[in-house]
Amino acid sequence: MLRNINPILSPDLLHALRAMGHGDEIVIADANFPGSSTGPDCIRADGSSASEVLRAILSVMPLDTFVPDPALTMQVVGEPEAIPEAVADFQTIIDEVADNGAQIQGLERFAFYDRAATAFAIVQTGERRLYGNIILKKGVIA
Repeated sequence: MLRNINPILSPDLLHALRAMGHGDEIVIADANFPGSSTGPDCIRADGSSASEVLRAILSVMPLDTFVPDPALTMQVVGEPEAIPEAVADFQTIIDEVADNGAQIQGLERFAFYDRAATAFAIVQTGERRLYGNIILKKGVIA
């Protein structure tokens, strides 16, 4: 255990967050997401929800301020304007915790998968709410 570090941030996850550079992306994925087959390293966080992991990551990682979309979620198939419960929760967490506030942007399902395949890492959570997936772009600490 470490002081002032959320215990959800496992050694593997802390290592990935520290190894990431400005502009690298990390995916927080729900339990249905194909985390192990998408490509990047898959860090397991089965006992935590995506919201818990998002809050923990944003407690130590800055969001990118040089892009208009540092936080991306998967759009609902057939209803791209819908805001699932998990996504609404993500926006609340970003508003409360992120050092640089950002409005979540949506990506079409397969575009989200393609983007996730180029991420630095995927954190596979135990999130059971549908569309509980988010991509974060790492910023800099001034």
